[in-house]
Amino acid sequence: MSRPFQLAACAEMLWRDRPMAWRVARLHEMGFGVGLWNWPDHDLAALEKTGATFTIMNGYLEERLADEEGADMLLRSALETARVGKRLGVARLNLHGTGLGEGGIPIVKAEVETGPMWLKARDTLNRICDMAEAEGVVFTLENLNLLDHPGCPFGSTAAVLALVSSIDRAQLRINLDLYHTQIGEGDIVRWCQKCLPFIGEVQVADNPGRCEPGTGEMNWPYIARALFDMGYRGPVGLEAFAQNDPETALNAFRRAFTICEK
Repeated sequence: MSRPFQLAACAEMLWRDRPMAWRVARLHEMGFGVGLWNWPDHDLAALEKTGATFTIMNGYLEERLADEEGADMLLRSALETARVGKRLGVARLNLHGTGLGEGGIPIVKAEVETGPMWLKARDTLNRICDMAEAEGVVFTLENLNLLDHPGCPFGSTAAVLALVSSIDRAQLRINLDLYHTQIGEGDIVRWCQKCLPFIGEVQVADNPGRCEPGTGEMNWPYIARALFDMGYRGPVGLEAFAQNDPETALNAFRRAFTICEK
């Protein structure tokens, strides 16, 4: 038995009746890294005191990739967030094709990604990379499914891979969310193979329900073995709700990503 991946979990989605610092400390005690969403919601000093390892955090306060005003907003808020991330030691700062509002709905929807939008998105992400290089941080671009996030531009796994691979800079990686890939495209293992050279983090939740591995249709031990066999050794983050008890959910996640020797 081996545990080749750095396992982490999204603190916002577990123990939702508990203070955030308590959740982060408990994840750390259980041997997990920690993912965060919006840092202004939290007491940063209290999070620092936990000693936790933060693998990923939302990398902006407001953004749009594909227009000048949105790009300028993104650069301002991403710089502020990068400096907070360095304070917490966050490994990766996460982006989306556009800012998300209540319930994950895009604040500005785009049903079609036009040629000029692609060019502007690439320009914006190159500007992000320039800033990230100066600050010594790494950003990721996450895929989202359009059932839960209708109208989100550059949300598909294919679009995220196209953008990140065309830029091909160390400061921008893919946050490959396999829950979203399952809903949007399926064919999980082959998408992992295609994205492999550019993956910064893999995120997981079972489908349907967005709960821990073993609660839905996805064969997580098979997926974990496939990631291992193709050479992935990076972080895997549980971005999921607990079907019942969070610690039971975390233990199920750990089992799914523990590799049995052949």
